Parts: sequence; C-alpha cells; structure tokens
Amino acid sequence: MTGTTQLNRKWREKVVLAYIDEPPFGMSNQSGSASGSDVELAEEILRTIGVRSVECRLTTFSELLLGVAAGHWDINVPLFVTAERAELVAFSVPVWALYDGFLVSAGNPKHLTSYEGLARIDDALLGVITGQVQHDAARRAGVPESRINQYEHQQEAIDALLEGRIDAYASTALGNRTLLQRIGNAALSAVSHDLTAATPYAPPKGAFSFAKANVDLRNEFDIQLRQYLGSPDHRSKMERYGLTATEIDPVVVD
Repeated sequence: MTGTTQLNRKWREKVVLAYIDEPPFGMSNQSGSASGSDVELAEEILRTIGVRSVECRLTTFSELLLGVAAGHWDINVPLFVTAERAELVAFSVPVWALYDGFLVSAGNPKHLTSYEGLARIDDALLGVITGQVQHDAARRAGVPESRINQYEHQQEAIDALLEGRIDAYASTALGNRTLLQRIGNAALSAVSHDLTAATPYAPPKGAFSFAKANVDLRNEFDIQLRQYLGSPDHRSKMERYGLTATEIDPVVVD
C-alpha cells in the first residue's frame, strides 16, 4: 500500500479538527461538545466529502499552526491568511472577510474607534492576542510597541481591560460583539472601527489550514467548499452566528 493510499484511508475514516474558544467562530458547550460558525462549516464540508468521523479538539491560538503542521491534528478552524503563515501551512480557499474592532470600557471614555486614533492618544494602551493579525495592524497604524500588551488567552485580555490595565482589546468586530453578548458585562462596550477615519483597506480574509503534506484532504475539501460558499444553506447557517453578506460576499467565487 502506498503512502498516498494510506493517507487517503486515514482522513476518510476520521478527521481531527482543532478549534479555539472564540465565539461565534468556535466555542465549547456545557456538554463539552464544540459549536460555532467555523466548526459547523468544517463539519458540513467534511461530511459531504465522505469523512466518517469528525473529532473536535480544543486548543490555543498559539498552538494552531504548529499543531497542524506537525500532524497533531488534520485541520484548523479558519484564521487570517498571511504570507508568513502560508510558509508553515497550506490554506483552503477563504471562507470569510472580517474587519477589526475594539472592546473598551462602557462609554468608550477615550473615544477609541481606530488603530490610528488610538496611536494619537499618548497614554492609550492596547491589548492583543500574541500572534494574531491585530498586532501587526496596530503597528502599521502607528501604535508604538511599548503601548501594545500581548496576552496568550482572550480572557487574560478581558481581565486586563476590566482592571484598567489596557484601554482597548483588539479583535474582529464580529467576534467582539458576540463575546460581549455571551458574557453580558455592562462594564464593556464593543466598538466597530471607523473605517472612514482609518487608512482604507479591504477586510482581511480567513481560511482553514492543513499540513502541507495533507494534499488530498485539502483538495477534496476545497472542491466542496467552493461549491458550498454563498449557497442559501451556507448563508442561512452562518446567519445564526451573525455572519452576513458583508462577511461572506468578499469570498464567494462566481
């Protein structure tokens, strides 16, 4: 039996999907099962291409790329595509496009509505998750490294915000809105970036990622994904998590 045949048989029998706790894209339920827009999309595509069993494995953001590249699991939930990340893993076709936003204290006392605006306020401190694209976006907009605090986990950044150690936490605008709905903390507000005040840019796109050697699974996955993205069923399922045409249309291939 050739190595390619063995690999084909392996993924057709079972695929392990790694996800992180970042609503609405991925989350763990009280029962211990996984849900979220990215998890549901992956399970839909994997079932359609004939995967018999899908195991969802909770991990951390810092472990996603290294874990899938090392073969600890088969596929990652989507994350933003960058040239640096593409050197380590192989990406699927993009599945969403998302603008950034801030979580701030209720009332947004420093009126933070963009990275550029935060950069102009000398004492404004920003929190980001280590390795996420918001760190680079903030630096490109002129936020000094000395005013960017990095955290390994989202909850650490939220705690820092609540305790006044940072003035804003940067993530996707959709993710922040969903997180705020989930935790229901009146001391926080979700702020979408004022794109008219910022340097114009297209929303960055996110995609599933695979080990580069896992060519057959990625090819089969992509074929079905291209057919499914933008379909009525896809839009209906994603709408339940707050993803609309704004996030989906930029990645739909006509």
